[in-house]
Amino acid sequence: MSLFKRSVALIVLLLVLDQIVKIWIKTNLMLSEDIPVFGDWFIIHFIENNGMAFGMELEGKWGKVLLSLFRIVAICGIGWYLNDICKKKAPKGLILSIGLIFAGAMGNIIDSAFYGMIFNDSYYQVASFLPEGGGYSSFLHGKVVDMLYFPLIDGNFPSWFPIWGGEHFVFFRPVFNIADSYITIGVALILLFQRKYFIKEHE
Repeated sequence: MSLFKRSVALIVLLLVLDQIVKIWIKTNLMLSEDIPVFGDWFIIHFIENNGMAFGMELEGKWGKVLLSLFRIVAICGIGWYLNDICKKKAPKGLILSIGLIFAGAMGNIIDSAFYGMIFNDSYYQVASFLPEGGGYSSFLHGKVVDMLYFPLIDGNFPSWFPIWGGEHFVFFRPVFNIADSYITIGVALILLFQRKYFIKEHE
């Protein structure tokens, strides 16, 4: 099997895992519902967002459309690059990293593109798959499902601390999903091993 075909197989497996988890969360929990996993340090916390990784978003209906279109263009570019480096037999670590980024971007665009049409909303109810009354939104206006929450430190800044003295803080606050993790791991691998991945450029 060629490098590209193996990469595609890995991406499909990663996407299936991402979507299984998201669909289970969407069809079993209401918004803001929690499932403690490891004490107070790891919690399944169901939220949805309109935008980018780790809950960031662009405001307004057109912001959502522009973000979705940008994701689609980015996915096409990443896919082309993945195919190119496979043909050139680039280091397997680089191919893995780009495959992770591609899978993560694709996982979130699936939510944005289709979830609004195939699920009803999760406010005060557990959402249904393909509800009789139709979904909660239209194509490219779905919300991304997030659920991984790691509030490792929950406390208050010391009173003497500049600016935020006495204020409450949580670390790590963002809620994210498995697709976000793929992107983060892929980018981190490239940054850590760039000299190994891009030997000719460094030479």
